[in-house]
Amino acid sequence: MRSLLKLGALTVIGALLAGCATNPIGRPGWTFAPNGPTPAAPLASPAASPVANAPTERPTDESVIGQIEIRAHELRFEPASISVEAAGRYELTLVNEGAIPHDLVFEDGQATPMVAAGESVTVEVVLPAGSMSFICSVPGHAEAGMTGTISVAGGSAGAPTAPPDNGHPATPATAVVEPDPNAPEPVLYDPAAPALLEGEVHEIDLVMTEREMVVAAGFVQKVWTFGDTVPGPVIRVKVGDLVRVRLINPAENQMPHSIDFHSSMVAWNDEMRSINPGEELIYEWRANYAGVWMYHCGTSPALHHIANGMYGMVIVEPVGGLPEVDHEFAFVQSEWYLGPQAQPVSLTKAAEAAPAPEFVVFNGVANQYLDHPIRVETGDRVRAYVLNAGPSVDSSFHIVGTIFDTVIKEGVILARGNPGSWGSQAVDLAPAQGAIVEFEFAEDGLYPIVTHAFNFVGRGALGLFQSGEVEMTDGGGH
Repeated sequence: MRSLLKLGALTVIGALLAGCATNPIGRPGWTFAPNGPTPAAPLASPAASPVANAPTERPTDESVIGQIEIRAHELRFEPASISVEAAGRYELTLVNEGAIPHDLVFEDGQATPMVAAGESVTVEVVLPAGSMSFICSVPGHAEAGMTGTISVAGGSAGAPTAPPDNGHPATPATAVVEPDPNAPEPVLYDPAAPALLEGEVHEIDLVMTEREMVVAAGFVQKVWTFGDTVPGPVIRVKVGDLVRVRLINPAENQMPHSIDFHSSMVAWNDEMRSINPGEELIYEWRANYAGVWMYHCGTSPALHHIANGMYGMVIVEPVGGLPEVDHEFAFVQSEWYLGPQAQPVSLTKAAEAAPAPEFVVFNGVANQYLDHPIRVETGDRVRAYVLNAGPSVDSSFHIVGTIFDTVIKEGVILARGNPGSWGSQAVDLAPAQGAIVEFEFAEDGLYPIVTHAFNFVGRGALGLFQSGEVEMTDGGGH
């Protein structure tokens, strides 16, 4: 049948949005820890560097009057509060006892080069009277706690008063992230689930990229990706298959990254280790258990890497496979905590105890399936693979106007045609949980895809299935 939707074919959408929290783009923003020197960058000259809260007087004696050693860990400096007797020139040694690169950048721009794990560097720094704060400039590290202070001649050893500038203007925590009217249109993520990979051994190259992406109309973030998409590519295998992933961190990247397949059983300190730009890693695992599984970057702080786009779905089919259906789709729910335009997301906002993302989305982009409904035919059998990548908000996956007659959630099965004729209205998924749901649409029309945590529907967690032919009274059509 052909359905004519009057007075706004999207009345149901208006009802969903009514009473929801308004889009909170105008609420306070965050402070972005600026990028520091590249590994090849020399120690910054105090006279040439931008100065934030710099003292007005500096010692002029060129002789070294002392030594300072600071050790970097994940994610802290030790010691983080240091006192010296006099202003002057010091030898500063940074020892990296962590597993990923770190540097040390003072608030006046003086800095060490980036130091690889297990290595150290010694530079000369000029300490004026008073106190100087310092951070690790790797994105997210200062926000996660890699800060400290050196006090001279009685200066305060309290918390750093200002982050280093290093040519990147600081963004106050109260700044508003405004939409960019010149931002490109978002790129549609194809929701179709991929076919099962052929054979029993799978060689997969997974290249990690760092690039700008439009996450919602007018909002661009510098995301970190697997396979150049957010979420990363869906990998579909069957129980018993051997998967060998060649993880590649290109030399042009700035950050170390790693990968953790929840579908694997391997030691954390081996195949899940971080690799630096220009390095590769082989991650081999056997698919012993069926399900919908998450993979993600685990490099510290893992919260930042996941929130900035490094996650994806693995489908492991059960022994005997899955019955054929007319359509299969994959939906990954996740959150965006906006940083400034064209910068990584805010770790400060993502780390709040009560998460309040600007956007909650399906497959990386806010409202993309509202703007581009997913077309099926009435009566078709539909299967959806659903993953909540989080990193922090629960999902209540629901499709308005239908009932899930089959649900497989974390290995627990509600089977179609069960003796009691039981069904499911929504599937609750904590971060890193997955499910398979099956359903049909009984008549032509539009069927909203939402999380039934309705405060997030108005923040991008809204799409549409279009079943059959639908005419729109505004002259549009799908």
